[in-house]
Amino acid sequence: MNDRKQHVINIAHQLFINKGFQSTSIQDILEYSGISKGTFYNYFPSKNELLKEIFKTIFEEFEMERNQLLIGQDPSDIEIFINQVELQMKTNHKKMLIPLFEELIVSNDEDLKGFMKQGQLKMLRWVYNRFIDIYGEEYEPYLFDMAIMFMATLQHNLKFYAMAHPSNSNIKPVIRYCVNRIKKIVKEVSEEKVQLIQPEFLADWLPGCKRKTDSLKESISQSVIILKRTIKEKDDQFKFFELLDFLEYELVNSKIPRRFLIESTLETLRSNIFSPSWNKELKSLEQLIAEYYVQINE
Repeated sequence: MNDRKQHVINIAHQLFINKGFQSTSIQDILEYSGISKGTFYNYFPSKNELLKEIFKTIFEEFEMERNQLLIGQDPSDIEIFINQVELQMKTNHKKMLIPLFEELIVSNDEDLKGFMKQGQLKMLRWVYNRFIDIYGEEYEPYLFDMAIMFMATLQHNLKFYAMAHPSNSNIKPVIRYCVNRIKKIVKEVSEEKVQLIQPEFLADWLPGCKRKTDSLKESISQSVIILKRTIKEKDDQFKFFELLDFLEYELVNSKIPRRFLIESTLETLRSNIFSPSWNKELKSLEQLIAEYYVQINE
């Protein structure tokens, strides 16, 4: 994304926070960002699409940071999950997203409401997949219900905790409290074999949902981004960018990943040492690829 387009996104985001999305006109955005109407429409087909771009930009950055917390760690470590959820809550607060969420939820704009609903479902899918990591696949039939319950419980507890403790900005105890409540309920519902909503509905609500393999693909993509950033300015850096792009495409987009080509590419990458951070991140990528092989072969 070019700097000028990013500037418009930043200005519009601030205007939407200060004035509200509905009260901010395209003319306001043109005046504050210093661009022409033609340039605006060259970047964004509409004000709705501009708002979607704001959310996408924020969440792409957030998802990369969230996945970084997991790279090289034990996926079943519940503390990592708590840290990931805390990161999301802090991102929402820092970027002032809650007022925008609330305005769109009560609006009559079905396009934006549908966009927000998809975002909520993606978060639900992520929590569900992470619960599978934490509790194990033997509990999988009940973990979709638990993910729904966790998100609702967390939302309301955070709201009323803030009312009760307005000067306390530490939300981690609230997250841990909600996680611990779910931990007890998981065992109970599995023993009773109680299931309210089948996880298969998620695939209908989010077409193309592939559960845990989808989460691994996201992590692989983020790992590739991190590796690219560790490569210093070198004459042949684009050669390694191309190798990393090939790996990502083969693992994320190919229906049948060609393992022999993937292993050959990894061997080439291993033979070039750019820095200690390169080695560390490459090992993390290899670990993710190994986990992905396990998933697609089950």
